[in-house]
Amino acid sequence: MGKFYITTPIYYVNDNPHLGHAYCTILADFFARYHRLMGDDTRFLTGTDEHGQKVQKTAEKEGITPRQLADRVVSRYQNLWKKLDISHDDFIRTTEERHSKGVLAILKLMEEKGDVYKASYEGPYCVNCESFFPEKDIVDGKCPDFGHPVTVLKEESYFFKLSKYQEPLLKLYSEQKNFVMPESRMNEVRSFVEKGLKDLSISRTSIHWGIPMPGDEKHVLYVWLDALSNYVSALGYGSGDDKLYNEFWPADLHLIGKDILRFHAVYWPAFLMSAGLPLPKHVFGHGWWMKDQNKMSKSLGNIVDPVPYVDQFGSDVMRYFLLREKPIGTDGSFSDEAFIDRLNADLANDIGNFASRLTALLDMQFEGKITAGDGSLKEAALKQLSDYHDAMGKFQPKEALEFVWTFISQLNKYLVEREPWAKPKTKESEDTLSEAARALRLIALQIAPVMPHAAGTIMKSLGFRPALFPQFNWDDPQETRSYRISNLFPRVDKKEYFADVKKPEEQKTEKKVDTEEKVEQPLVTIDEFRKIVLRAGKIIQAERVPKSSKLIRMIVDFGDENRQIVGGIGKKYQPEELVGKTCPFVFNLEPAKLMGVESNGMIMAGNLDGEPILLQFLEDVPPGSKIS
Repeated sequence: MGKFYITTPIYYVNDNPHLGHAYCTILADFFARYHRLMGDDTRFLTGTDEHGQKVQKTAEKEGITPRQLADRVVSRYQNLWKKLDISHDDFIRTTEERHSKGVLAILKLMEEKGDVYKASYEGPYCVNCESFFPEKDIVDGKCPDFGHPVTVLKEESYFFKLSKYQEPLLKLYSEQKNFVMPESRMNEVRSFVEKGLKDLSISRTSIHWGIPMPGDEKHVLYVWLDALSNYVSALGYGSGDDKLYNEFWPADLHLIGKDILRFHAVYWPAFLMSAGLPLPKHVFGHGWWMKDQNKMSKSLGNIVDPVPYVDQFGSDVMRYFLLREKPIGTDGSFSDEAFIDRLNADLANDIGNFASRLTALLDMQFEGKITAGDGSLKEAALKQLSDYHDAMGKFQPKEALEFVWTFISQLNKYLVEREPWAKPKTKESEDTLSEAARALRLIALQIAPVMPHAAGTIMKSLGFRPALFPQFNWDDPQETRSYRISNLFPRVDKKEYFADVKKPEEQKTEKKVDTEEKVEQPLVTIDEFRKIVLRAGKIIQAERVPKSSKLIRMIVDFGDENRQIVGGIGKKYQPEELVGKTCPFVFNLEPAKLMGVESNGMIMAGNLDGEPILLQFLEDVPPGSKIS
């Protein structure tokens, strides 16, 4: 068992979280969950950057204090991480005392090294980037990174002798070729350093929101020396308790957006060299998510909020889409159509249908029993597992998931070729289904880092004991019988979904029923009535369907299977009061899509003054009981 320490950048609190922040954090969570499943002692850090001129100016504009602004935005990040099932071990805020102690401890070592001095500086300064730029890099009065306006700033400042570390940095890049990843980013960083480094301003007198310079408190520490130190201050460095620091530093992976690569691959290792502290092992500059081919930013007005997608489809789907859709080092363009296509093809069709068909056949033919099988899938399964681990070791989540989905495709073909449904309860069918079930167990383990909920459902349904990767044994015996999985990922009707997206005003309008209107009802024969199958079902989960005031999505236990059913009862009932109720349902109703959510049945209710009244039983009725 090893150790693994991974970090995200700390996110700036002058803006609300969006898909770009979610992507980086989901990536980090994916790697952290994987290493936990590898048995590694894992620590996962994220947090917020709360000091600096942008925060101070934004707060002043809103008429609140910088701390009030920070507290408000931090709560939004923390709420989003809960929605996305982010499993971080720590959340660092740069306004915490433990962080200030760590920053000042590093600064002290840099001063003792003779690498900090006081002087005046004048040059183009970008408030948005909180950085000075060389005059030669300014184009039309705007900064070279994002095109923000710059102003000429002259002030007294403390400087760090960054120029002193040009050759040590180039030596680092030469000796540790994967210090910066991917390779294209390393080439960018090396080129930047080879052009020559100037000493770096590390304090400001024009702002007050930050950590004061010891002994000269009219100066506030420059935001990047402050912010970057979070990776060690969160481990207790400088606070007097170095246990976590000694255990986990240096970091195995700093995961960042490519726009802040220079700060992490040039400034941060130079600070650490000066302080005499170990350097991180890898800095990975991931690509951006684009909307209309532009980087997401508040100023461009192209922000994608992940919350509505998570509310409607669940965190597993959003997590999978972001990791599978593009390689980690490249840019990708987000669209609703690509999102729905990936959900329907990979999740509903591939793994969802396979898990549903397999567990249903096991239940019908062998009462959920999984035997040793004939070993026909074992070699292929372990080969793709090796490929998966290899991709994970190279920090390639998309490629790792592609190996898994290629194997899922092979499993679907395996069932089609062997046709266990055509040879029920035979030894051949038993071997086929048992082999496929063991393969599905392995798949559940492999997707657990990206889709923890789906993986948990599959693992529990198959009846094997939980296992980490090092403990996994293909031939483990089943401990409890398996049970059916249905609607793991309900398919979305694209036409209905985009009709909802394009006409949101229609979602706010509910048609009112005139209870006084009398409509002549056609008569049905007893034979027609007998075609309707009514069964008792127990509601075990319930939640509102996003964008609808009356639709509630329910998971209903019918004894031998669970079904997703959507009912228009939300104006009368709250989801929580439905859980545990046993009601009559139409069991053989043709599936339908309501607001893009599939419903496989209908709950029965009366109508009183235009409001639904649920029908219930006077006595306890077991789920699945037929009603006649």
